[in-house]
Amino acid sequence: MKAVVIRRYGDAQVLQYEDVEQPKIQPTQILVKIRASSINPIDWKIRQGMLSLLTGSKFPKILGFDVAGDVVEVGSQVTRFKPGDAIYGSTSFPGGGYAEFAAIPENLAVLKPTNLSYEEAAAIPLAALTSLQALRDGGNIQTGQNVLVNGAAGGVGTFAVQIAKALGAVVTGVSSSRNLDLVKSLGADRVIDYTQQDFTADTTEYDIIFDAVGKRSLSQTKKVLKPNGIYITTLPSAETVVQSVLTAFLPGQKAKLVLEKPNAKDLVDLKELIEAGKIRPVIDRTFPLQDLAAAHSYSESGRAAGKIAIAVAS
Repeated sequence: MKAVVIRRYGDAQVLQYEDVEQPKIQPTQILVKIRASSINPIDWKIRQGMLSLLTGSKFPKILGFDVAGDVVEVGSQVTRFKPGDAIYGSTSFPGGGYAEFAAIPENLAVLKPTNLSYEEAAAIPLAALTSLQALRDGGNIQTGQNVLVNGAAGGVGTFAVQIAKALGAVVTGVSSSRNLDLVKSLGADRVIDYTQQDFTADTTEYDIIFDAVGKRSLSQTKKVLKPNGIYITTLPSAETVVQSVLTAFLPGQKAKLVLEKPNAKDLVDLKELIEAGKIRPVIDRTFPLQDLAAAHSYSESGRAAGKIAIAVAS
């Protein structure tokens, strides 16, 4: 099969499109013919070697966590899928989605939303699961609460705005001026252009501040966080780790670090929201698999609004 592999850590040019052996499935896995994948910042952070303590030095590696495609084979213990099913879901760490086929654990996939293309479905898993788990589990979001999403036009942020609205919150989205209309179109009740205004100097107080881009901290945002408000981030800086531990045992404002946990139940919840028309993926650009290096470079530039999809030739 064709896949994009890395044989060492480095810049985008270490991504090589070549022939590799098709994976063999375990009893609890399904073999998926991948139709599309998408890029998340963790993919190029792994490629750069930033997570080498976790990913190790064994090569070659196939990166990519998000997949959408068709089941072609099921393991002997698989009960939820059959060949021909269209699915979307996540690969196991550290990836495998940048390929024509992937072996995926049954519990990390569900049937694809019926109203989405493969490219749209592949844009969902990691970013949308991160947003859902951050707001619902980390923030215990409630109807009527004031929620601010910092980085509202990014891959995680575009889902966070929509999920917060779907869960009944009043949402403020922070982005650059060129993406304000996009953030409004996703349902934000209010938008802030960070190039013109610092939201931490605002007079509005928030129940939840979800820093989807990891640019702020609890100490920087506490003036606009309600007395029992929650600051949430997905980037484990030293300051955030310390603050999350300390505030867990103290009354008042909390800092929480949320790391995405892929699972079928939450993918089903997202599927239902999507099919009900309450959330939709935002795709900035679609690249073919063989142009993955260019797609990574574009993602690293920080210019993308929403997700970058990867089309895998059938």
